[in-house]
Amino acid sequence: MDGQYPQSLPPLSSRNGKRPHWLMTGGQPEADDVLDLGQVFSVLRRRVLIIAGVATVITSAALVKAVTSPSYRSTFQILTKPVTAESQVATSLPQALNSSANRDPNMVAPGFDETRMKLLKSPKIIQPIVDRLKDKYPDITYEKLINGIEIKPLPNTEVVEIRYEDAKPERVKDILQELSDSYLRYSLEERLSDVRQGTNFIESQLPQLQKQVELGQQRLQQFRQQYNIFDPESQSKELSEQMTAFRRQRLETEVALNQVRSSFSDLQTQLSQKPDGLASTTALSQNARYQKLLEQLQSVDTQIAAESSLFVDGSPNVQVLQDQRSNLVPLINNEAQRVQDEVASQIRDLSARNQALVGTEEQLNQRMKDLSVIAREYTRIQRELQIATENLNQFLAKREALKIDAGQRQTPWQLIAGPSNPGLSRFRTTLALGAVLGLLLGAAIALLVDKMSNVFYNPDEIKAATRLPMLGVIPTNQELDEMDRLNALPNAGGVFQRASQFMGFKPRKFGAVPFLEAFRSLYTNIRLLHSDAPVRSLVVSSPTPQDGKSTIALYLAQVAAAMGQRVLLVDAELRRPQMHNRLGLVNAKGLSDLIGSNLDYKQVIQQSPQDDNLHILTAGQLSRDPVSLLSSPRMQQLMEQFKSAFDLVIYDTPPLVGFADANLVAAKTDGLLFVSRVSKTNRDALKQALEELRISPTVILGTVANDSRQQSSNLQMAYYYDTMQAPQAIDGSPTLR
Repeated sequence: MDGQYPQSLPPLSSRNGKRPHWLMTGGQPEADDVLDLGQVFSVLRRRVLIIAGVATVITSAALVKAVTSPSYRSTFQILTKPVTAESQVATSLPQALNSSANRDPNMVAPGFDETRMKLLKSPKIIQPIVDRLKDKYPDITYEKLINGIEIKPLPNTEVVEIRYEDAKPERVKDILQELSDSYLRYSLEERLSDVRQGTNFIESQLPQLQKQVELGQQRLQQFRQQYNIFDPESQSKELSEQMTAFRRQRLETEVALNQVRSSFSDLQTQLSQKPDGLASTTALSQNARYQKLLEQLQSVDTQIAAESSLFVDGSPNVQVLQDQRSNLVPLINNEAQRVQDEVASQIRDLSARNQALVGTEEQLNQRMKDLSVIAREYTRIQRELQIATENLNQFLAKREALKIDAGQRQTPWQLIAGPSNPGLSRFRTTLALGAVLGLLLGAAIALLVDKMSNVFYNPDEIKAATRLPMLGVIPTNQELDEMDRLNALPNAGGVFQRASQFMGFKPRKFGAVPFLEAFRSLYTNIRLLHSDAPVRSLVVSSPTPQDGKSTIALYLAQVAAAMGQRVLLVDAELRRPQMHNRLGLVNAKGLSDLIGSNLDYKQVIQQSPQDDNLHILTAGQLSRDPVSLLSSPRMQQLMEQFKSAFDLVIYDTPPLVGFADANLVAAKTDGLLFVSRVSKTNRDALKQALEELRISPTVILGTVANDSRQQSSNLQMAYYYDTMQAPQAIDGSPTLR
C-alpha cells in the first residue's frame, strides 16, 4: 500500500498484501448507542446486593404501612344495562333523523361512561346517604364518603363494581348497603326520565315525518301525471323490446336491398353485353315468361340449324324459320327490359323501407334517453318516499313501546352481587407493590451506579466497544494482585521484584496455570494473524496507565521466548520506566542512551537469567523530550536492527491517551496490541484512544482483555491440571515449554 508520510513515519504495509485490522470509521454507530439486554442483565447480576438492599427497605416500609394503618373493603356489583324499549330508541333511530334534529347520534352511548361515574358520586345521590347515616356515624361527611368510593366498570361487560374502603368494617357494610339502594332508585328515576324524554322526542318528530311522507306522495303523483307514465321501468322495458324488433327489421331490409342491387347490376351488365336477348342472370332465370320465350328461340335456332343442313340459304323453309326468330328476339328483349324495371322498382321500395326503419329507430333511441332521465327522477322520488315512510313507521312503533314501558315500575339496574363482608384491604397488594417498587428502584440505582463507574466488566463489553478482534483474554492472577499491593508499600517495590525474579514466584495451581496458558493462546493468535508473513515487531499499549500493558508485554515476551523465539523486550516508556524494576535489572544504560549516542545495541541489551532466548532493553536515562527521541532517524535505524536480529521485538510504550509515544513507535512496527483491563479501563479513555488511533496510520492487530474475572474456563483448566498434574520446574513453577 503506497502513500506519502513524514520522514519519521514511513509508509505501512501489511507485508503479505492482506488488509490489516483497522478501526471502524466515524460514521459507524457506537456500541453505547444501542440498548443491549445482555449487558443490562449483567449489570443486574453484578449489583444484586444493591438491588436486594433497596428492595428490602422498600418492602419493609410497605409492610409497616400495611400493619400500622389497617383498612377494610367490601364490594357489590350492578348490571347497568338491561334491554328496555327506551334503551333502544336512540340506537335504533336512523342517523339521518338524529342529524336533522341536530342531536348526537351517540346520545345514548352503550357502556358506563365517565359522565355517569361522576354522577354516581355527585351530591345529588351521595348527600342523602350522608344525612341518613349522620346519627350513627357523626364524623361522616360527603368528602370522606366519596374518597372511599371506587366505581370500576368490568371490561367487556355491562357490569359495574362499586368498592368502599374504610378503617371500620361495620361502617363499610352500612355505607355499601345505602349505596346499592340509592343506585337502584337512581336507575329507576333515570329510566322514567328516559321514557319521558323519548316520548317527547318522538311526538315532536312525528308531524315532520308525516309531512315528509305527504310531500313525497304528492311529488310522485305530479310526476306520473306530467309524463303520463306509471312505471318508468316497465316503459323502458317495452321501448327496449321495440328497439330490438326495429333493429332486426332494418338489418333484414339492408340485406335484401344489397341483394337486389347486386342483381340489378348483373342484369345491366348482361343486357349491355348481349343485346340479342340471350342474357342470363338470376333475375331473368326466375322469370317464367322470359324463360319460355328463350326456349322458343332456342327451338327455332335448332330448326334453322337442321334445315340449313338440308337446304340452301334463302330457301322457303329456312326463310320462314328466320322470320320466326326475328319475331322472338324483340319479344325477349322487351321481357328483359320489363324484368330490369321490376328490379329497379324493388330497389326503390327497399330503400324507402330502410330509411323509414332508420328514422323510427332514431326516434326510439331518443325516447329511451329521455326515459332514462325520467326514470332517475322517478327513482329518487320513490326512494325519498320510502325512507320517509319507514321512519314514520319506526317512530310510531317506538311510541307504542314507550307507552307500555311507562306503565311499568321495574328497576332497570339489577344487583347481581350484594355487599360482601368487609375484609382487610390492600395488605397483599401493598406488600407486592412495595416489593415490585423496591426491585425497580434497586435496578435503577444499580444501573445508575454501574453507569457512573464507567468501566468494562467483561471481555465481551471490551470487544463490542473496540470492534477489534479479541486476540486474548488474560484471567485474574492472585499473585500479581499481591505484588501490586506490596508495590504500593513504601520502599517495598524493588525488594519484591528482585525477590520474584521475573517468574520465579511460586504460583498457585488455580491461578498461574490458566494465566500462563492465556499468554500462550495470545501469542499463538498473534502468529496466526498472517501465517505467510508473521508479526516480527509490535507495540503493546493501552488507554490508561492502570490497564496492565507492561504486564502483558512482559509475559508475552517470556511465552514467545519459551516457544523458541529470539525475543527482545524494549522498554519504550521513557517517561516513567518500570520494566527494570519488575525484572530486577539495572537501568544504567538503555534505549534513550542508544538513541542519543552511537553505542552498539549489543552492549546495552541484557539477557534474561530465566531464558536465553529472552533479551531486555531497558529505558535508560530519563529524557526531557521523549517524543523527539522516538521520532528520530536513529530510533528508526535501531528498530530496523532489532527486527533483523530478533524473531520478535515487543515495545512497551506509555498509554495512548495524552501521549503520542505509542503511535510514533507503532507506525514503524507491524502493528499495535490494544490492551484493556476489566473493571479498570475507563470507557471515555478507551473511546478517546480509539478516536486518536482512527486518524493515525497505525495498524491495529487486535485487543487483549486483561484481568478477567470470569471463572468458568479457568476452573475447567484448573481441574484438568489438578487431575493430570502439570510438569513442574525445579523451583516449583510451571514450565513454559
